[in-house]
Amino acid sequence: MMASSLRPSALARLRPNRLHLNSCPSVRSVQTTASQSNPLRTGLYATVFAVSTGLFAVYYFDSRSALHRYVLTPLLRYTVDPETGHKVAVQVLRSGLGPKDVVPDDERLRAEIWGRELSNPIGIAAGFDKDGDAIDDLFDLGFSWVEIGSVTPKPQPGNPRPRVFHLPTDSAMINRYGFPSKGHEYVLARLRARLSSALGLESQTDQPASLRPDALLAVNLGKNKESDPASADDFVRGVRVFAPYADVLVVNVSSPNTPGLRGLQGREHLSNLLKTVSEARDAPLFPSTSSTSASRKPKIVLKIAPDLSEGEIIDIAEVVKAAGIDGVIVSNTTVQRPPTLADPNKSETGGLSGPPLKPLTLRCLRTLRAHLPANTPIIGCGGVSSGADALEYARAGASYVQMYTHFGYDGAGAARRVKDELTSLLEKEGKTWRRLVSESMAATAEKRDMSKPREEAPRTVEQLIEEGEELKGLLDRLAERMKREADTIGEIDSDVTAVPPTAI
Repeated sequence: MMASSLRPSALARLRPNRLHLNSCPSVRSVQTTASQSNPLRTGLYATVFAVSTGLFAVYYFDSRSALHRYVLTPLLRYTVDPETGHKVAVQVLRSGLGPKDVVPDDERLRAEIWGRELSNPIGIAAGFDKDGDAIDDLFDLGFSWVEIGSVTPKPQPGNPRPRVFHLPTDSAMINRYGFPSKGHEYVLARLRARLSSALGLESQTDQPASLRPDALLAVNLGKNKESDPASADDFVRGVRVFAPYADVLVVNVSSPNTPGLRGLQGREHLSNLLKTVSEARDAPLFPSTSSTSASRKPKIVLKIAPDLSEGEIIDIAEVVKAAGIDGVIVSNTTVQRPPTLADPNKSETGGLSGPPLKPLTLRCLRTLRAHLPANTPIIGCGGVSSGADALEYARAGASYVQMYTHFGYDGAGAARRVKDELTSLLEKEGKTWRRLVSESMAATAEKRDMSKPREEAPRTVEQLIEEGEELKGLLDRLAERMKREADTIGEIDSDVTAVPPTAI
């Protein structure tokens, strides 16, 4: 309407003015300068953006970044409930957008277990990646042992929510998950897909199940809630399903959140269970096309509770030796509530983990180490949150350690920070991890030998002759004494006989 209301003369006056402006030399100069500067400005902006994005990517994808420790992890912990935060963390790692541990492990950290060299002695315990969704992403965070599960034969939801509780005052956690699991089929599909993707052919056997030369993949086996508590069937099924895809199979009889499960730690039940599981692992049950081979036959490891008495721990050691079990994880969560707990959530039902668990685990570990041979490794798990904690476990007899709760509090860089502190401590002592473990084993063996009754050393011929002569002298003196006493008695009898009857 505005354009149509203008008279032609007015339009005519406007057009020459615009032409006049365009024809002005100064205006043309400004426009030319602006058109030349736009590509420069655009290039500058693009460069700044690319550099900023690159720096942020480096900052984000490096697990040591303070962004993870002081921003993302606390944000996740305080904005959503603990279980939701747990699931988000697993899914972020599964997406491939998680950070990496970009620093090579120091040579001092190299650990040895079952003749296998690992790049470091720090692993992630079962419970974080329950269904095998983020295996390689956890390896990328610097763990040399990734343990998935617990996995139950059939899918089950676990206990009702809420079932996870943070105790930030104590840097601890209580959970009563109750083995929520997607079941054998789901986890098996995840492991097969991973193996096929990495190797091209599932049947290749020239690599460990971890697909890394200096790392181990473990599958933690659990029981369904409705299964017979005394039956070994669920564990046997787990062995048969996962043996081709794991370096280690963990028999978990120590969760406090499955009714009747801890009863399997009793000597008789445990003996039958471990014997059955070992036979299932050793039996030639797999077809020739399977990826199982002698080189990949998994180790069997038992995971026990920290709430056992000394006698129960000794019984377990005897059963482990008799069944030929390859190792023991000490320990699972505890149902005890140490008096040092201060957080309001301490009264929640479930298993307690984190630093308050450490004294209980160390007590159990020391007792077990004193009754197991040195070639049966113990993996320490419970309250490991620093390099100093790892050293304490090694001195108590552990060949390796695992963490879980500290990982949840400290974020993606937890493994790297513990490894860095451990490296520094080992350097100060002038030792390696393997040397520290070896010295601890030797000290334990010496204590065990000193506690045994000493056997008398075999005597020489000269000693025997000397002892015989001494014995002969004793017998001669005894015979002489007896003769003197007999003579004395004879004299007394003679005197009595000589006395007249009237005198008596």
